[in-house]
Amino acid sequence: MTTSDQTTYWHEIASPIGRLLLAGGEQALTQVHFQSGSHPLRAPPEWRREAAPLRRAITQLEEYFDGARRSFQLALAPQGTAFQLKVWQALRQIPYGETTSYGELARRLGVPGGARAVGLANGSNPLPIIVPCHRVIGSDGSLTGFGGGLPIKHALLSLEGAACVADLFSGGLQGSARRGSPAARRPQL
Repeated sequence: MTTSDQTTYWHEIASPIGRLLLAGGEQALTQVHFQSGSHPLRAPPEWRREAAPLRRAITQLEEYFDGARRSFQLALAPQGTAFQLKVWQALRQIPYGETTSYGELARRLGVPGGARAVGLANGSNPLPIIVPCHRVIGSDGSLTGFGGGLPIKHALLSLEGAACVADLFSGGLQGSARRGSPAARRPQL
């Protein structure tokens, strides 16, 4: 996203769940992309590699992974349809360490029976972690779809101490993390 008056900056950071590419302008963050998967994002040539405009987001993500931050205080500018933006705003209302289902989120948005549409919007979220799409699970409590992969979704929910992961993937990510010290909850892949 580059216009004549808006430069897009990007920077990659290391995290306990793999490398993340952050992108945005001087005023707002527009993307967080998982780089460890099969589809890493290649920054377009018109984007400018520079960490300084993204410093606040970098710091807050580091604090989140260290267990010292439960919510993000960042200017965000995701690009999407009106419905996607509505879903992404609703995702930001799901408290740290809690989960909801796609169906429940659809009901909250006034579209009962719209779980599939909510799931599609959730899957298009350009700001995962910050807009916590990982907190949406199946109605049966199962971990379902996540752009970064289910192990990363599990790791993020484990970091937050979400009850739904207590018995899932036992042993898969060095056991299930439980509430405790930030170091004990830090996800490891």
